[in-house]
Amino acid sequence: MDRSNWTSPVVGFILLGLSDHPKLEKMFFVLILLMYLVILMGNGVLILVTILDSRLHTPMYFFLGNLSFLDICYTTSSVPLILDSFLTPRKTISFSACAVQMFLSFAMGATECVLLGMMAFDRYVAICNPLRYPVVMSKTAYVPMAVSSWAAGSMTAMVQTSLAMRLPFCGDNVINHFTCEILAVLKLACADISINVISMAVANVIFLGIPVLFIFVSYAFIIATILKIPSAEGRKKAFSTCSAHLAVVVVFYGTILFMYGKPKSKDPLGADKQDVSDKLTSLFYGVVTPMLNPIIYSLRNKDVKAAVQNLVFHKHFAQ
Repeated sequence: MDRSNWTSPVVGFILLGLSDHPKLEKMFFVLILLMYLVILMGNGVLILVTILDSRLHTPMYFFLGNLSFLDICYTTSSVPLILDSFLTPRKTISFSACAVQMFLSFAMGATECVLLGMMAFDRYVAICNPLRYPVVMSKTAYVPMAVSSWAAGSMTAMVQTSLAMRLPFCGDNVINHFTCEILAVLKLACADISINVISMAVANVIFLGIPVLFIFVSYAFIIATILKIPSAEGRKKAFSTCSAHLAVVVVFYGTILFMYGKPKSKDPLGADKQDVSDKLTSLFYGVVTPMLNPIIYSLRNKDVKAAVQNLVFHKHFAQ
């Protein structure tokens, strides 16, 4: 029988989440809520200090402010939905809301990949060509660089979301995830998803592969330049200007490799445990990196640390 004869249009989806594990839902609700509040506060403070402190009006901190704003947007596109799913017995989401959530998550993830590459270029110019830095990284250069990161991420998200949501879905509208994660939604389609798979593969090369390669090459030149500095103090000072960004890159891409690179269990009895493990790994990927970013920059960057302390000091005495 032709599947198109019994395909019914899906007007909404049910998010499975951790419905089979109610005790875990209560525990993770508190944990994720606390982490989300830390994300909002930490990244919010970073945005404030990069705006209010004139010493931080440089390309590096402009990109950092964009990264902090992006992390807030990324988590806000999914975490409130996840928290609601932990409390709501029947976790439903409309078709249009699912499309919006999918678009925002994909756009923010793709934008962050490009933005981290732009930040690596900024560090490369600052360390390898310091005399040309004010010219190469002028405001007419770094603002369009940031804008292009957001535009590129939004464009690929629009393409991927449009391709996914135009597919027919055959009755089964249960998404085995916390959110409308694109791979989980594609599993429900009752049509050929070859175009989706190919387009996502191309997007992964452009937004994951190329930025990783660009960052790797940039830091190869950066490390080579730092090693040529004669004094140990000079080497330490040069490395300190890019150590925070390097730590963020390792956390961001390291989490992705851990999430998608670990081997799948072939034991049918362990399928449920692995399913829960995969979902929790994906969940923490979405909150751990945005939570760690402001912590890393506050601890490893003297300018940011001083600006944060100055902000807290003035706020304290203003009261």
